[in-house]
Amino acid sequence: MRNTFLLGVGLALGTVACTPSAPPVPPGPPPLTDLTVNSGAPRAPEQLAVTFEHADLSFRVDPARHWIDGDAKLTFAVTAPLRRVVLDLDRNLPIDAVDVDGKPLPSTAYRNPQGRLEIDLPQPLEKGARTTVRVTYHGSPHVAVHAPWDGGFVWAKTPDGQPWVATAVEGEGCDLFWPCIDHPMGRPKLVDEHVTVPAPLVAVGNGVAVGMDEVNGMRTYHWRSHDVSTYGVALNIGPYRELSASYASRFGNAIPLHYWYVDDETKARALFAEFPPMLDFLENAIGPYPFAAEKMGVVETPFKGMEHQTVNAYGNAYAKTAYGYDDLLQHELSHEWFGNQMTNANWDDMWLHEAFATYMQPLYAQSIGGAQAYFASLMKLRSKLANHHPMVSGKPRREEDVYEDARGGPGQDIYSKGALVLHTLRNLIGDEAFYRSVRLLVYGTERPEPGNFSPRYATTSDFIDIVDKVTGQDLHWFFNVYLYQAALPDLQLKRDGQVLHLTWSVPGNGPFPLPVDVRVGDHVLTVPMTGGKGELTLPEHATYTIDPDSKLLRRDAGIEAYREYVKKHKAEDR
Repeated sequence: MRNTFLLGVGLALGTVACTPSAPPVPPGPPPLTDLTVNSGAPRAPEQLAVTFEHADLSFRVDPARHWIDGDAKLTFAVTAPLRRVVLDLDRNLPIDAVDVDGKPLPSTAYRNPQGRLEIDLPQPLEKGARTTVRVTYHGSPHVAVHAPWDGGFVWAKTPDGQPWVATAVEGEGCDLFWPCIDHPMGRPKLVDEHVTVPAPLVAVGNGVAVGMDEVNGMRTYHWRSHDVSTYGVALNIGPYRELSASYASRFGNAIPLHYWYVDDETKARALFAEFPPMLDFLENAIGPYPFAAEKMGVVETPFKGMEHQTVNAYGNAYAKTAYGYDDLLQHELSHEWFGNQMTNANWDDMWLHEAFATYMQPLYAQSIGGAQAYFASLMKLRSKLANHHPMVSGKPRREEDVYEDARGGPGQDIYSKGALVLHTLRNLIGDEAFYRSVRLLVYGTERPEPGNFSPRYATTSDFIDIVDKVTGQDLHWFFNVYLYQAALPDLQLKRDGQVLHLTWSVPGNGPFPLPVDVRVGDHVLTVPMTGGKGELTLPEHATYTIDPDSKLLRRDAGIEAYREYVKKHKAEDR
């Protein structure tokens, strides 16, 4: 607009207006491909034909240029005849060279037009072989605008102006900054991270610290971890200071505790003091901390948070809830069990990560503040439910397919609704059966001890089968309604004289014999609801309360009216 206005004035005066033109803006990188922006696409046949044994990753990070140089040595065991190795890597990170077992390949032997890097092997490999592929690459990795809700690098500054860099790639996946198999079942057995940064910056990674070398003003930090979830591999770079301690587990082992922070030591120490009680609660409720041989680590980040295995990202500004603890810290710690130890086999099963981690928060609040804190936490969750789409579709999905309503995804319901489903299940089958089922889901054994379990994959069907086995019942009717249908079960009431008729109305009209408690006077009676129906004879003039102890997740007209009210007033405020 400004240049057009000056040109008009010059012509009106009969002169030539000479204004300096702005330098051309260099073109940005092409947009992310559909394959890159969506984590969890079906694996290529070549990816199914290998076991990912070792990812030896080197990153040279330049915070000033927002730049990385990457060097990935990836070792695979071949489980079926193989002619090429297929990896996932953002096409906007140009490849410098590819080697296979130490031998350079010509550029014609590899290609990456859409974010799926295909590498032709010099010769076919048979089952039982092993191969190491080395990929060197460089570039400005994709930037997260609003991490962790979108994925990529976060290039920030600490309060005193020093570089502060972090990654958060759950939605888009590991291929945003290293060549990987971007699928929940693509986790490598061993990961080495070598992160080179300008001194005196500190690079914090997954697992255990192997060492640090400093040469010519550059520091290289070496971290080593095992069975890391694909999106759990993380870079964290800043002028970190460290708090450390050792925690004596109720299982007899010692767990290293570490917190890396950038600024306020007083607040950092207060947060660090929350580590032991949270660990003790989760070990008591579920079982041994899964990564005791490495660490319980937390690192302060310039974004909200993320469950990066053994080095959880924390950016909650040291907030406190009314229940007396930092809920984000506790939620991300719960993911060490639900997400990192037990990983969903497909993103369609993601409620196994988020529902269980979310349910641990009301349970933890109860351990601190009793029943009031527990039910207040549940009520907060209850007011958020959308119920637009089922929590589980029963078919393979990508991560964003689960989060986006427009794609038919349950979105935030996998957190809040999922936690309330677990609350209802626990009340149905009892504490002993519930926690036995959870331990089998997480560890594959009812009696986990340090050293007798390994990270594992699980599906929704696995959990349903576990619950059936533990209870000796067929509870598919319960999960069919709560997980595979969108609408909540609706308890319909009709009073005919002194007889109260109760009927469950559920989507799909399948069986739903969920018992219902009714308080009549001072007594609580349980109506079995065989066939989804039941009745109760009330004393004359008696009043009653349905589900007096709030055991059931069901349709609630009052909450629906509240949500409509909130929706309307938000629209009016725009």
